Amino acid sequence: ISYGNSGKMNPGHLHIDKQQQSKDSVFFRDGVRRIDFVLSYVDEKDGERKQERRRIYEDNLVNVGLELETESKSESEDGKTYFVKIHAPWEVLSTYASVLNLKVPFKVDDTLDEKTEMPMSWLATPFRLPKDIMHPEPDYFTAPFNKDKPDFFLINDKDTFFPPSTRNRIVYYILSRCSYTGEECADKDKKGIKRLLNNSTYTAAFPLHDSRYWTRSKDANCESERYTLYKYWAKFLCFFKEQPLDLVRNYYGEKIGIYFAWLGFYTEMLLFAAVVGTICFLYGFLTFDDNEWSKEICNEKIGGNIVMCPLCDKKCSFWKLNTTCNSSWQSHLFDNVATVFFAIFMGIWVTLFLEFWKRRQARLEYEWDLFDFEEEQQQLQLRPEYEAKCTKHEKNPITQEMEPRLPLTSKCVRTCLSGATVLLWISLIIACIIGVIAYRLAVYAAFASIMKQSPTNHLEVVGPYITPQLATSVTASCINFVIIMILNLMYEKVAIWITDMEIPKTHLEYENKLTVKMFLFQFVNYYSSCFYVAFFKGKFVGYPGDYAYMFGKWSKLRNEECDPGGCLIELTTQLVIVMTGKQVWGNIQEALVPWMMNWWGSRKARNHPESLYSRWEQDHDLQGFGQLGLFDEYLEMVIQFGFITLFVASFPLAPLLALINNIIEIRVDAWKLTTQFRRPVAAKAHSIGAWEEILNGMAVLSVVTNAFIVAFTSDMIPRLVYMYAYQPDGELNMKGYINNSLSVFNISEIPLENRYRDYRYPPGHEKQYSHTMQFWHILAAKLAFVIIMEHVVFLVKYFVAWLIPDVPSDVRARIKRERYLVQKELHDYEVEKLKIQLSHQNHQDDDSLVF
Repeated sequence: ISYGNSGKMNPGHLHIDKQQQSKDSVFFRDGVRRIDFVLSYVDEKDGERKQERRRIYEDNLVNVGLELETESKSESEDGKTYFVKIHAPWEVLSTYASVLNLKVPFKVDDTLDEKTEMPMSWLATPFRLPKDIMHPEPDYFTAPFNKDKPDFFLINDKDTFFPPSTRNRIVYYILSRCSYTGEECADKDKKGIKRLLNNSTYTAAFPLHDSRYWTRSKDANCESERYTLYKYWAKFLCFFKEQPLDLVRNYYGEKIGIYFAWLGFYTEMLLFAAVVGTICFLYGFLTFDDNEWSKEICNEKIGGNIVMCPLCDKKCSFWKLNTTCNSSWQSHLFDNVATVFFAIFMGIWVTLFLEFWKRRQARLEYEWDLFDFEEEQQQLQLRPEYEAKCTKHEKNPITQEMEPRLPLTSKCVRTCLSGATVLLWISLIIACIIGVIAYRLAVYAAFASIMKQSPTNHLEVVGPYITPQLATSVTASCINFVIIMILNLMYEKVAIWITDMEIPKTHLEYENKLTVKMFLFQFVNYYSSCFYVAFFKGKFVGYPGDYAYMFGKWSKLRNEECDPGGCLIELTTQLVIVMTGKQVWGNIQEALVPWMMNWWGSRKARNHPESLYSRWEQDHDLQGFGQLGLFDEYLEMVIQFGFITLFVASFPLAPLLALINNIIEIRVDAWKLTTQFRRPVAAKAHSIGAWEEILNGMAVLSVVTNAFIVAFTSDMIPRLVYMYAYQPDGELNMKGYINNSLSVFNISEIPLENRYRDYRYPPGHEKQYSHTMQFWHILAAKLAFVIIMEHVVFLVKYFVAWLIPDVPSDVRARIKRERYLVQKELHDYEVEKLKIQLSHQNHQDDDSLVF
């Protein structure tokens, strides 16, 4: 059934001959009007209310100028789904293009200078894509569209002037604001396609892909941009190629284009961090034999004669220091002088990354006509949910127009409720982390007892490396990872529920509020265990005879001690398991889940002839991208960014793992977006939004965390203090460090002196078991290092940020020139138009005089 502008049925189109219609057609049956959007529904169990909603909603769509064409369920591949195809004619497109202030071309940009060839540019040839793929359209000067001045703009064909991405954005704007109740109904809440999808009046709403992804469309009028994207962008074999960002932007809109531009730039910058991190790791590997303290631990005459105090009560026994020989060697790979250099380097790297991204973003804003796209334009686009809940109107002091407002009391109550809910969920996360810590304390004794009775040394390859500490650390990290994944399933729903309860005014405000809540949840979820190992484990232990307990002595859960080699290796283990596990699981989930769901959902359609499986049915069987599809991608990358910045001093190979993951991530995201998901509604965005502020905050925090990791988690500072101030022979070496770093505790039943890791006076001393002066010297050195490192890195960071302008000078000049040309061309246009009007008026006056 076809509806025209009049809202009446157009006879003659009641039956569809699919055999005569291309399966890749994105046009109405007349082959002229383009399908801009598709709605689907199943009415087998629908009541009269749903049918009435659909009828009123579709009538209202027709009343605003849209044209509809309905496919009967008898023609669908499942025999029960109706499809309503929507076309926006020129009058509707031009009207809403003016309302939305969309920029369109008015003149070809012929002023750009040819780019100079860079030296050795031929080396980049294998990584380049063809020019027609990288830049599918010429550069234009653009201006906000005005339907009253159509001859000012470069309108060669009204049917193709607005690209498909712009058309579907305009149609979605109409769909989200159209009511599904009659004018006599006073319930303003009943409007928008989102509500109709939520109450199952419609099952799906989506724009169409322009072709199948693996081949070009048979219809010559279809652009087949989806096929081009798959061929040059979404295939994994293209992992070393540059991204066709202009084509991505043209097809999916600026918002998705900005995400892939940021992800690509982030991956490029990771290359430098990965190279430096790998060099630092190799330094630790190559200086293996210079590790004097590990030699002392492994020496039978030194480490073999040092008996250490039990690490837990009752079940743990005394042990010899040389049993930690392997872990001390492993710790040296990450705990060496290069660690300090790499921590400082990453503090500067993160600043360079953020500053250069601002420049890259500014260039994209100019190239994609977003430099005048201000947040105020978004403020004009109120969320339908907000408008529906408003009970009063107030005058906007800027526009002097009446705008809907929420009552102040209602807004305060909702904000307080959402804040309380956020705190409640954060408390739940912290409770889970405390549970994991309690597990570590309880299980360590069990592992120590089991390994004492059945040693693992008989295992040829891994036996010598398995210790109670390692077993506890690995199993606790795995359990923590599983808890993180389980909690993740709940966080998104809770964050959305809380944000919906606040009723944000605009889409931009909604996204920013949701971003902050989700990041806050995930920050505590992912990083809390790493913070525990880095800054709390082994710091509040006490000493033999006066140990500290987690919940008091009655709990029998004695606080954990660090290995004599330090806690850094445990932080490394925790980081590797959580970070790698998240990345591997995330990529599997992103690629496998949509593919499996699509395979299962289209199993019946695969048995039908191709000519009976239409373009809208193919897209209907794909997964919906969803409003938060891009949000999840940003969140995943920002959490990864935290791992490689906040704790990178403990694991210099983290940027390398992130680089490998991101190379895969770009193609996985491109593949699933192009092949497994319906085409998202195009949306504009001139930046990565609230994520930019979050990245800046993490960059500042990373300087502090890495300074504290080097000072308090690693043994770098105690070694330096020993070498320069306490080496008995006055030489700059580490001989005797192990003995110096252990304190003595006497037990009368055992003839040997027992040692524990601390700086305390021995028994019999007038200050026995009190901290020695060396302890306070080391503490002072640690605090001095933190202060010096923070100030040096922050000074360099802010100097670099000041030195690098956010907007390149050539981009700033082009923006000014474009603004000048827009004013000049508009002025010339108005003058010319006025001359023509005066000329016509003079002719009419002359004719009247002659008459």
